Amino acid sequence: MRRLATALVTMMLAGGSLLVGTGSAVAAPTTADCAVTWGSLDKTGASVASRRLTDVRAGQHECFDRLVFDAQGTAADPIGYSVRYVDVLHQDPSDVVIPVKGGAILEISLFSPRYDPATGQPYPALPGVDVTGYRTFREFKFTGGSEGYTQAGLGVRARLPFRVFQTANHLVVDVAHTW
Repeated sequence: MRRLATALVTMMLAGGSLLVGTGSAVAAPTTADCAVTWGSLDKTGASVASRRLTDVRAGQHECFDRLVFDAQGTAADPIGYSVRYVDVLHQDPSDVVIPVKGGAILEISLFSPRYDPATGQPYPALPGVDVTGYRTFREFKFTGGSEGYTQAGLGVRARLPFRVFQTANHLVVDVAHTW
């Protein structure tokens, strides 16, 4: 009986070492690497023609919150923009202060008229974006626009790193959850 117990213990230890050996060859699942190098300085992108905005929406990712603007035109057409942190959001051109919830405010200006340049008629209003429960976003507001630009304010939890890029007909603004 003692030999059987010794044999079982030996087999278990050998099996355990096999599992340990195997365990080191298989990578354990890890969380996403949320280290960012984006910074919080102003971001701009030029375009040669204005692009009509057709939609705006938000999403949550493991490392950042995302705001996406959809524009008409081809994917090759750049979408002009300026995104920067401001202490207070002033509506352009009236200079009226627009309150936006959050510890910091991103002012987003897009080279996109709010009206049809050919007829002067306003485009249909873009939808609101509900960011309730987001980790970084606090509030999103369109503030209006003038002279071919559309202006919006994005309230965020704190002055966090952000990036702006275009993919196809979408202008994307990501704000990291942490530094």
